Amino acid sequence: MIVITGSTGNIGRHLLSRLLESAPAAGEELRVIVRDPARLPDAARGRVEVVTGSHADAEVLDRAFEGADAVFWLVPPDASLTPYDAYSGFTRPATEALVAHGVGHVVGVSALGRGTPLADRAGLVTASLAMDDLIAGTGVAYRALANPSFFENLLEEADSIREKGVFTDSVDADRKAPFVAVADIAAAAAGLLLDRSWTGTGSVPVLGPRDLSPNDLARIMTEQFGRPVRYERQSFDELYATLVGYGLNEAFAQGVVDMKRAKDEGLDAGVVRTPDTASPTGFEQWCARTLKPAVLS
Repeated sequence: MIVITGSTGNIGRHLLSRLLESAPAAGEELRVIVRDPARLPDAARGRVEVVTGSHADAEVLDRAFEGADAVFWLVPPDASLTPYDAYSGFTRPATEALVAHGVGHVVGVSALGRGTPLADRAGLVTASLAMDDLIAGTGVAYRALANPSFFENLLEEADSIREKGVFTDSVDADRKAPFVAVADIAAAAAGLLLDRSWTGTGSVPVLGPRDLSPNDLARIMTEQFGRPVRYERQSFDELYATLVGYGLNEAFAQGVVDMKRAKDEGLDAGVVRTPDTASPTGFEQWCARTLKPAVLS
């Protein structure tokens, strides 16, 4: 029995789709925790057991983890909370349920940066790494999917790209770093959940096929869209003011700023890309399939 959290979100829906295809042949049953079962895809209906509610709720987790062998753990960060509460506070009931029900394996969505000099001052990433330690402390076999920034973050810029030909971030225009497609994160998670021969705790980096800078992204988008796209760097002070203006908790907004500053200082450069850490989806492919339709619609 595999339990999936976040099954209607960006990563979880890709994971659910993959497991619906491959889990039956492996003799695995699927159970999902979801607030609104109506959001599940039609393909899942009648094929997964549904536990309705929040996976921050101890009672929901008690029902969901009963008889479970493995759990996919994804925290939907709540910007109304502090980073610690959004990650470790949200996860603490799960750690108690993991122990109570003897769950053997957990795969979690986390971030790059562990072991770097920036790890303890990287805002949301620091909070995510503390969450990993909390889960690992239960004694389960744990793998943290150590991810860089997602291609999908650019979907938030689709209107600006369409209307002004501009996207923004807070890193240097020539700072090259790994990026990843959420479908590739889901693929890594599916592999770990289906083959649970691993033990102990560790990280599994998912780095994409090559490093890219904001200027690289702008060039590729320009080529793909047939219209100029440029990058504008936003100062950290501007970013903080914008986030607080949107109503984010001030500590959470500062956590975003600290994460962005750490990325600009090389947070995501601590892992070497190898055939094992690379993932297949390139930005050109993702841009043509996902971003271009969103921008040109």
